[in-house]
Amino acid sequence: MRNTTLLGAATFAMMASIAPVHADTSDKRIALSNNYAGNSWRQAMLESWSEIAGAAAQDGVVAAADAFTTSENQATEQAAQIQNLILQGYDAIVLNAASPTALNGAVAEACNAGLVVVSFDGIVTEPCAWRIAVDFQQMGREQVDYLASRLPDGGNLLEIRGLAGVFVDDEISAGIHDGVAQHSQFDIVGAVHGDWAQEVAQRAVSGILPSLPEIAGVVTQGGDGYGAAQAIRAAGRDMPIIVLGNRQDEMQWWADQRDANGYETLSLSIAPGVATLAFWVAQQILDGQDVPKDLTVPFLKVTQDTLDETLAQTPAGSVANVTYSLDDARAVIAEAD
Repeated sequence: MRNTTLLGAATFAMMASIAPVHADTSDKRIALSNNYAGNSWRQAMLESWSEIAGAAAQDGVVAAADAFTTSENQATEQAAQIQNLILQGYDAIVLNAASPTALNGAVAEACNAGLVVVSFDGIVTEPCAWRIAVDFQQMGREQVDYLASRLPDGGNLLEIRGLAGVFVDDEISAGIHDGVAQHSQFDIVGAVHGDWAQEVAQRAVSGILPSLPEIAGVVTQGGDGYGAAQAIRAAGRDMPIIVLGNRQDEMQWWADQRDANGYETLSLSIAPGVATLAFWVAQQILDGQDVPKDLTVPFLKVTQDTLDETLAQTPAGSVANVTYSLDDARAVIAEAD
């Protein structure tokens, strides 16, 4: 799946005709500050960073593109990490934040010290930072819209949330609840936190299932669909429609179920390679380019028609992904102007 499918061909043609004025970023050092690495999405994100940002450092586009991950998902620990990166003399920090607000003080310190801060996925609200995100609320609403198209009579839903207190979790959940408000034939009868990890989701769903009535659908955030399916199967329940999150294991389960009994669903998530867009955005800001503070990218969707193609391109244990080149980043920036 090529990353150019995310961007308009016309935009690429326009960008090809523009010759931006360059500053020299070969002496600039960019750091990735990541708050969590405990699931396949975060691992794919780090691999994408290593591939794209690492190559940029090797090619001399920047002097360094180092990645740092905190040992626990704690905003205080990540704030200390940001302060250390300031002291180490980095020129920019690309940030996947543990909290949209709790890191604002550390981010402001970085900005005041002259660093560029670009947040993505888990974004921050500090005005000096740049933000790259998908419309996570729309991602939640789209799940319920899809279920309404498949289940016009509605039914009971189980909601599997992500990491408690993280911006992404709150936004997707808000979108799901807004979707249920618009489709009143559905009721959310239970909710658990799956931490975006299959094993955690499986344990959480197994724990709540005995207290739940029949479930028609499961709304998720990614990294939890296969775990939910395993728990439901172990409980001997009928398999509901589980909206998935682009992980290879759950897409493989989907394909197996489709071949066995015609199972249909939808899968959608932000691509882990958004970290590489954030890298290039930081590089462009250091390069002296005028970049809007808020950039939006589409989420990556897998349908019944694109399942086989996407699955074939997704390594075992990983996540459907796209990465971004410098030209892609320029196109995203141009579209936001």
